[in-house]
Amino acid sequence: MTGIVVIGAGQAGASLVSRLRSEGYEGALTLIGEEPVPPYQRPPLSKGYLLGETTRERLFLRPESYYADQNIALHLGQRVTSIDREARTVTVGDRVIAYDQLALTTGSRPRPLPERIGGDLKGVFVVRNLADIDALAPAAKDGARALIVGGGYIGLEAAAVATKLGVNVTLVEMAERILQRVAARETSDYFRTLHQQHGVDIRESVGLDHLIEQDGRVTGARLTDGSEIAVDLVIVGVGITPSTWLAEMAGLEIDNGIAVDAQGRSSDPAIWAAGDCASFPHKGDRVRLESVQNAIDQAECVAANMLGAGQDYAPQPWFWSDQYDVKLQIAGLNTGYDRIVTRQGEGQTVSFWYYCGDELRAVDAMNAPRAYMVGKRLIEAGKSPDPAAVADVQTDLKTLLRI
Repeated sequence: MTGIVVIGAGQAGASLVSRLRSEGYEGALTLIGEEPVPPYQRPPLSKGYLLGETTRERLFLRPESYYADQNIALHLGQRVTSIDREARTVTVGDRVIAYDQLALTTGSRPRPLPERIGGDLKGVFVVRNLADIDALAPAAKDGARALIVGGGYIGLEAAAVATKLGVNVTLVEMAERILQRVAARETSDYFRTLHQQHGVDIRESVGLDHLIEQDGRVTGARLTDGSEIAVDLVIVGVGITPSTWLAEMAGLEIDNGIAVDAQGRSSDPAIWAAGDCASFPHKGDRVRLESVQNAIDQAECVAANMLGAGQDYAPQPWFWSDQYDVKLQIAGLNTGYDRIVTRQGEGQTVSFWYYCGDELRAVDAMNAPRAYMVGKRLIEAGKSPDPAAVADVQTDLKTLLRI
């Protein structure tokens, strides 16, 4: 019996099969995941889970019984090795599963350190899935010395949690500043100061030359400025890449991810994609969004379109990051901005508003939920308030919504 098969049991895959059932799809439905556990939340992994504040079961998006109750065939700990587009089948181990429609929600994978500089040594970790955190946790102990490679959000969040655990942290970033690829200088300055206040040694314009080892375990690191530091563990946070190898083997079009149209359909009309692995047209460009919100929203849109809705995906991007006692909330996409408007609050409260000319494109809000909520609503409505009014702390932000 053919039906819909979904490959990738992460946030996007779980959202897609759930929406298919809630939209009334009653046919055969299969969800296949490489990890041996049901779909779970990833953001708490490097925060509450690593800190020991969140149990494994609380990470699960739904109880495992949900999938049986909804007549969803859940195949865990299994890897799809090939897609036969002509026969419309996927191969899982020694099994062949037929499909009418196929959805790829294969997510992304962390960029590893090259083996030539020590990326294969014991004590070198990435933070992407449950197994990664379970391996890291015993090493991240009070008094340990950690090198974090990469000053993006992954690296900074890891630094914050490691510091809470009593780890002595050095963070290196090859670029001129932390968060250079994803945020304005003002946001970089804010978080640099925050981490330094918590004892993190941040070194910018400095990369990792190679790791120093003894008996196959990392014991130190030589940096590109010639300095050497002793380390007990290394956390690699140098970004992620879309997991497209299966799509590539199947001959699908790839363009910074699995290229899909506005409705989520790949170059094969029977195959769809959503989440981190998919790139889609947006405002005259092709983008790929790495966020929980996009994984859910795009997957739900694809589910509806697999059932014939014919809806274009219209993302309303938002992101967040928790570091120490600061919650960063981001609304919009900050591409193409040419100036930053600062709205200063009390203490650690501040928001940075990204403008391109007179157009508001994004907002970074640190411990400023009202600024985030107002900014998000303005961006979604296509409204751009007067920058002077935004900067004036006497302006009631809610009044900006009336423009």
